[in-house]
Amino acid sequence: MKKSARFRQILLSDSTEYLMEAHSGLSAQIVEDAGFACIWGSGLALSSSLGLRDANEASWTQLLEILEFMSDATSIPILVDADTGYGNFNNVRRLVKKLEQRNIAAVCIEDKIFPKTNSLINGSSQQLANIDEFSGKIKAAKDVQLDDDFSVVARVEALIAGKGMGEALRRAEAYRRAGADAILIHSKLSEPDEVLTFMREWHNRCPVVLVPTTYFKTPVKVFEQAGASVIIWANHTLRASIRAMQKTVGMIYRQRSVSNVQEHIVSLKDVFALQNLDELQDAEAKYLPRQTDSN
Repeated sequence: MKKSARFRQILLSDSTEYLMEAHSGLSAQIVEDAGFACIWGSGLALSSSLGLRDANEASWTQLLEILEFMSDATSIPILVDADTGYGNFNNVRRLVKKLEQRNIAAVCIEDKIFPKTNSLINGSSQQLANIDEFSGKIKAAKDVQLDDDFSVVARVEALIAGKGMGEALRRAEAYRRAGADAILIHSKLSEPDEVLTFMREWHNRCPVVLVPTTYFKTPVKVFEQAGASVIIWANHTLRASIRAMQKTVGMIYRQRSVSNVQEHIVSLKDVFALQNLDELQDAEAKYLPRQTDSN
């Protein structure tokens, strides 16, 4: 099954699916190996992996290069966090073409203005895009896609910006009418009240995606019972790797030795396995000439 078709199947399933963030070919493969059915290509994590802020400081082509490695390293679909689409409708059209060429299954764009700021920073001061202008981006994305199964997720930021439930529902409906395959409703509260209210009033008009980064203590059964199609663990691979690297590097610096970190890090054998080194060695035996004394 195509990656795009698999993601569409996930969106339309009666059960809730869980996506895990990845930001490199290696982390993407780890996510797949763990058993996740889909990957979230987080804008925050991708930017952070380059040492940049989540404020459109990285160009979309730089992020596209990383996504290509992620797609090549895995067999499961990737939903890409494409911020505001990196410009107007024309930028979105070109983005969708390039994502499809790299076998990316779906894209998520948010209804804020470019350049964006991370949703959990100064939310009330963030400016939302004009509804009609953003709806045009969605229409453009759907019109230009060549793969009928490629999905466009519209991310509604009205609750983040403090605009209220009515505005969130109004925007979501406009984006659904524009052709969005799913709505991602985002909230920065520590409790899920806003998103659960949205889902009750939304009445399952199209699939809903949730990102419980701030309301993480809520049992996932609550989201499943509310009818969420997809739950995204949005940045945990990045945050876990930062903690591990800080601990290991700090220990080596203080002790001027690597002897005491061995039990805390994976073996080189594990690294080679993630690189699929066995396949290369088999291919070398098949394609390279055998070494002889005359050589």
